[in-house]
Amino acid sequence: MTPTLVRQHPSRTGAAPRVDLRARARDWSEIQERMLVPLYEAVYERLDVGPATRLLGLGCGSGLALLMAASRGAAITGVDTSSDRLALARERLLPDERDTTPHTGARIVRGSPAEAVPADAAGYTVVTAFKPIGCLSGDAEGLGELLAEALPLAGHGAAVVLAGWGPPERCTTATVLRVAAKLAEPLRGADAWRPTERDDLERVAERAGLRPDGSGRVACPFGYADADSAVRGLKSTGLFDPAIAATDQVQVDKELTEALHPYQRADGTVWMPNVFRYLVARVP
Repeated sequence: MTPTLVRQHPSRTGAAPRVDLRARARDWSEIQERMLVPLYEAVYERLDVGPATRLLGLGCGSGLALLMAASRGAAITGVDTSSDRLALARERLLPDERDTTPHTGARIVRGSPAEAVPADAAGYTVVTAFKPIGCLSGDAEGLGELLAEALPLAGHGAAVVLAGWGPPERCTTATVLRVAAKLAEPLRGADAWRPTERDDLERVAERAGLRPDGSGRVACPFGYADADSAVRGLKSTGLFDPAIAATDQVQVDKELTEALHPYQRADGTVWMPNVFRYLVARVP
């Protein structure tokens, strides 16, 4: 009988997996975060993000998307709950007093979006939620809660950008994420894997009282130097946490490596084409 079928039952449902959060934040920053650069670029180009933009990034993580907006001249504020990821964002965006880089106007806030009160009374002109929904049960509801706190800080007509995974048949990574669903089966909790639905983003926008103003799809292939980098990068997303809680790190690493095998090239690199969706909506 394989180790997958013989598990130790977790002592309590929903227990947080034991992970090195600092190492995970570093893996996100160094490996995984750049996979969504095409999404960031497409959105910023569509919205003409520039010097007139006051941008609030929800779930800003280690700050790559903010850095890209700042390079266009935007005034940026990022908010997140992860102290480890925010520490990396500060390294990128908040230089010490001896530095004179152009990102000195950046603001990094730990905690609730409600704490990121804009300096300008007119409010933010762009709000981004780049963390894709559509893989975990409850992720749409969680995004709705963030928007409820953030939207009062946005000005009339401000653009709000929501992101999600594309159709499973267009996302190679969906087959790997099913490994997480299989391993997490004993928990069946609020963070269980779920298949992406076509109108996920539109439903979130409607519940938030936003007015849809266009959408798009962007190819975001996941490319890694080797299988170990792929495992570390994918785990840094947090999508495998329920599986780790239900089994353990070793089991997840083993089965994830096996699931990645079809996408590993002769030179050892791993390549997985994906498509992500984004929705632009407006604050009434």
